[in-house]
Amino acid sequence: MMSNFVKSFALFIVLGYNWLPEKLYAQATKPSSIYTADNGDGTFKNPILWGDWPDPDVIRVKDYFYMVSTSMHYVPGSPILKSRDLVNWEMAGYALNRYNENPKFDMQGGTMYLNGSWANTIKYHNGLFYVGFCTPSGWGNKQGQFSICTAKNVKGPWKRHIFPEYLYDPSLFFDDDGKVYVVHGSGKLYLTELNSDALSVKGDTIRIWDKSIDRPFGSSAQYQAYGMEGSHMYKINGYYYLTNPAGGTQGWQVCLRSKNITGPYESKIIYQDESSYPNNGLHQGGMVQLRNGDWWFIIMQDRGPIGRVPHLLPVTWVNGWPMLGENGKGYATGKKPAIGKVYPIVHPVTSDEFNTTKLGLQWQWNHNPDDAKWSLTERKGYMRMHASLANDLKNARNTLTQRVQGPISEGTVEMDVRSLKDGNVAGFGVFEFPYAFIAVHKQLGNSSLVMVNDGKVIDSIAHFTNQKIWIRANVTHEGFLASFSYSVDGKNFILFGNKLKMGLGLTWTANRFALFNFSNRKDGVGGYADFNWFHFTGENPVSTVVGKIE
Repeated sequence: MMSNFVKSFALFIVLGYNWLPEKLYAQATKPSSIYTADNGDGTFKNPILWGDWPDPDVIRVKDYFYMVSTSMHYVPGSPILKSRDLVNWEMAGYALNRYNENPKFDMQGGTMYLNGSWANTIKYHNGLFYVGFCTPSGWGNKQGQFSICTAKNVKGPWKRHIFPEYLYDPSLFFDDDGKVYVVHGSGKLYLTELNSDALSVKGDTIRIWDKSIDRPFGSSAQYQAYGMEGSHMYKINGYYYLTNPAGGTQGWQVCLRSKNITGPYESKIIYQDESSYPNNGLHQGGMVQLRNGDWWFIIMQDRGPIGRVPHLLPVTWVNGWPMLGENGKGYATGKKPAIGKVYPIVHPVTSDEFNTTKLGLQWQWNHNPDDAKWSLTERKGYMRMHASLANDLKNARNTLTQRVQGPISEGTVEMDVRSLKDGNVAGFGVFEFPYAFIAVHKQLGNSSLVMVNDGKVIDSIAHFTNQKIWIRANVTHEGFLASFSYSVDGKNFILFGNKLKMGLGLTWTANRFALFNFSNRKDGVGGYADFNWFHFTGENPVSTVVGKIE
């Protein structure tokens, strides 16, 4: 039997894909146009989704798993994915259709960037799905909020209930004695009892934890000790368990346990490893039990402007503690969860022909959309975008987005611009702060083709007379760069402007592909662009076995 050191070293050699620095591991490319975690041979690799699915929480309802994620100012909010095996995921719906509590979500009198849906929690109880989230104070919001959304079907319709209380980073918990609680807080953790329907607060808030966690050996985190947040509560074999992250981007996962829900709690670090994406640790997520009794944990890792990506780790119970990965380390790849069946490889849909009357679940708007100014029916087979008044893309309503993905991804659109009005800026690009795009800008009856990077026109072509244009954006995780090109025949693409150094000016929110049409003149409002389709391609690297464990 191999020692832990030999076993770890062997795994380090064999599973190079996610354990070695980028320039050291050998890799091949699986014949796929998009990243997938399923290796097709009964094993999987991490991350399970190489895109921005932060703060994951997961449940099982019969034979389906459901995962919810943070979405902040993007609408619809609180995206929910479904899976049969915890490896292959596809969109199921959204718990929130739009935000009605503040006109700034409509970009009226300001904006609500970085507000909206944070730190989602999902539960299923007595025939109802529950999704809870907090909306933080600051960034345009004077007071934080806590919300619970309920639905009989994960596809909806959902009903939102806004609490007067502010419960930060919430974990909804239904105890086996019929009581309902939310664990919440940052640094100091609190327990608040809800009424039996989980739609209002019943009792006082009790502080259950106020200690910091010392930085573990191997962590590159800056400080000696950190507080915790991102709670997830479970009751297993008579113990109340709380799993919490500490240490931020370089962080680790902690578990608290007690026989009493109010404590006292003891603590243990159950995972600390930065090797899969130096120096970013895995932290914050939830665990779920299979029908056969096995436990698995979905936990996120910050990968910069590409986003916070979810990993899947096995849980091994050691002296009553849920240790993640290989005794709290690693797990770049391994056997898929033992669910007893094999299901097809799937992934969240990306490309769109715009040939249905309902917008695909891959899309989210930047802030609430103006539903009167977009249509999938005015011209069959096209997304028509009517321009609203805005000075720039940051303040433009009806910017339609979806996640960029790693390790590389490419988005292409075909756009008809014959119906633009003066002042209209219609195009496609990559959105965050900073952003960049290629667009057709119409002014004084003439159109020009422009490439804009961080609000500045980098290149332009005057008297652009083509009525149809193809625009492409290429994104890579190497250096977090995006490049842009255009075509007038749909075949030959010409690089245009310069590269965008993707950033995180909107903290914790990844870069996105974005389609848009806005007007910087009042008389241009209502001019429209027709997008025929959006096509997405990517890359699916797999590890190359260079050794064998006997």
